[in-house]
Amino acid sequence: MKVDRVLESPHYDERPEGAKVELLVIHNIALPPGEYGGPWIDDLFMGRLDAKAHPYFAEIAALKVSSHFLIRRDGALIQYVPVEKRAWHAGVSSWKGRSRCNDFSIGVELEGSDDVPFSEPQYEALASLTKSLFARHGKLDIAGHSDIAPGRKTDPGPWFDWDRFRASVK
Repeated sequence: MKVDRVLESPHYDERPEGAKVELLVIHNIALPPGEYGGPWIDDLFMGRLDAKAHPYFAEIAALKVSSHFLIRRDGALIQYVPVEKRAWHAGVSSWKGRSRCNDFSIGVELEGSDDVPFSEPQYEALASLTKSLFARHGKLDIAGHSDIAPGRKTDPGPWFDWDRFRASVK
């Protein structure tokens, strides 16, 4: 796993005592929605998003959210939270009867949206990252944000190729 950049988000804390990483959660994000490549995702996860920079940002600028990783459209991998720590990516969530998925998961954001295919470099970076996480934590369950927060979240969306991804990390 080659991390291209590390930015330490202030939006994380300790996992509960004895919590073990068991789940990889895949998300998508674009800020503003449908736009790629700007500094806004970093700014959101770093707690410095300017609410006046775009009308949509007024709704989300005060959120305290983060993810362990972001994979940009070009495949660049950015880390915001150490994997041993609890990032704030899942919100109200449940997996296999367990609530509070942030306690036992690693969050990976793909720069994208529900209505655009993901890029080849993103799939390659995600496969590499996932294999590295498996080597460190053992084989993890894998879910989309929509799987752990159904009815509330839709990402990574219908354009995410689950079969391709799962085949790449066997």
